[in-house]
Amino acid sequence: MALDHEQRFGNKNAARPAANGNAARGRKPAAAQAQSGQAPAAEAKPRGDAKPKLQVQKAKKLRLRSPSQDIKNKAQKLKEVRVDLNEIEPVRLQKALSSSGVGSRREMEEWIEAGLVTVNGKKASLGDKVGPQDKVLVKGDQIKLKWPDRLPRVIMYHKEEGEIVTRDDPEGRVTVFDRLPQAKSSRWVAIGRLDVNTAGLLLITTSGELANRMMHPSFEVEREYSVRVLGDLTPEIMKEMTKGVELEDGEARFDRIFQTGGQEESANQWFNVVIKEGRNREVRRMFEHFGLTVSRLMRVRFGNIGLPPRLKRGQFYELNAAEVAAVMKWSNLTVTGGKKTGGQRRGSPRKPKAARSE
Repeated sequence: MALDHEQRFGNKNAARPAANGNAARGRKPAAAQAQSGQAPAAEAKPRGDAKPKLQVQKAKKLRLRSPSQDIKNKAQKLKEVRVDLNEIEPVRLQKALSSSGVGSRREMEEWIEAGLVTVNGKKASLGDKVGPQDKVLVKGDQIKLKWPDRLPRVIMYHKEEGEIVTRDDPEGRVTVFDRLPQAKSSRWVAIGRLDVNTAGLLLITTSGELANRMMHPSFEVEREYSVRVLGDLTPEIMKEMTKGVELEDGEARFDRIFQTGGQEESANQWFNVVIKEGRNREVRRMFEHFGLTVSRLMRVRFGNIGLPPRLKRGQFYELNAAEVAAVMKWSNLTVTGGKKTGGQRRGSPRKPKAARSE
């Protein structure tokens, strides 16, 4: 099922390049301090062995024509959907803080253990749960917790090679979160990772429930990759790949593999592969197992969301409310991330079962 990407959108919370360090903190530049007789402030040093972050150019938004009025009306109604906060079940404190953009879950656990978090005036402990009616303070400041009472946000990003999918990199490399807009009062979660040398579709959302539903191996959500292979990939090898091969971390298999381009006499051939799990470098290792080299690797689909041809490298597109609702429905979740009754949809509706390789 291809999503309708005909939505012009904007993001008032888009991050802007950092201003000059002194100006951002309201300090005078060193030259002005010298003229006024003040000693220049010491330059901030990165913590530990971490390298300083370079200023990163923000990703560009994909601009498209406006959708039909019916889609606009549906999207507006979905935006207004709210769940009664009294119906929301309490969750673990560290999860609530992390989902509200305070910090990572591991950081929140450390702060709780250090006694920096209180709930309703009492020092919190690991394992405590909080709900919408609880008052939470972190380091003395009250936190406005974010609850899944409305439709989440979902971004499609065309990741480039050289970017890593993490928040903090000790080597100071560019991360996808450096390039994307900030999420106000919530935290972006990457739906699956791509290694530093892999490009293509990366989905990012504010819903931890949606991310878990699409990533967890038990739900077997399809990932499709376009692969440029150096070497002779024979039909016999392709058949073995769909039957399963033994890697160092267990058996792996492609659900489907088919050739998509490249001349037969060329050393490089293009193939598409479909896999239902996301182990580290699994696609590359599958080809390496047969002595083949992957010279290019790009994800072109995750679940029911395909990479639009118009979404160029380094661009992102935020799904409109109607499109997000379609993703939630396909994932068997309510619009606010709750679990629906019934089975989980698996695989992709784009490919009929008859197309599977045996």
